[in-house]
Amino acid sequence: MNDAKDPESTVWCPHVTVACVVADREGRFLMVEEEVSGQIRFNQPAGHLEAGESLEQAAVRETLEESGWEVRLRHLVAIHQWFSPEHREHIVRFSFAGEAVRQHADRKLDSGIIGPHWMRRAQIEALGDHLRSPLILRSIDAWLEGQRMPLQMIECLLPARAAHP
Repeated sequence: MNDAKDPESTVWCPHVTVACVVADREGRFLMVEEEVSGQIRFNQPAGHLEAGESLEQAAVRETLEESGWEVRLRHLVAIHQWFSPEHREHIVRFSFAGEAVRQHADRKLDSGIIGPHWMRRAQIEALGDHLRSPLILRSIDAWLEGQRMPLQMIECLLPARAAHP
């Protein structure tokens, strides 16, 4: 065990990310087109957990910042552990199912984001190498297979402002 007070001790930490699977009544999923390292990629609204926020708050925030859509989270769909060969980083990703509540069409999106798209699963799969990661289809497939865990599975012990969105 490492002593946290020992400046020599190093604890390996993966990047904690969140993503949101948002499906509409027509069977389409909310995707985000973005420029990554000079290439066009597609992803679900997703991003890193920031200090002081709950996982749920991060998922809601990232979805709004990247797509302009306000969502209401319904379920935790999957937790994936993955190594990104492109970025040489270990990722632990929490994928949530969200319901689209309202679009803020005039909202300025995050840097590098080209815009949101509603796409069917087959269209997403057809993007192939233009997908940001294999976790996209894995989380969509988990959702399509009915994998849904209650949000109560996640207990946030941060101060009250960070409890639940």
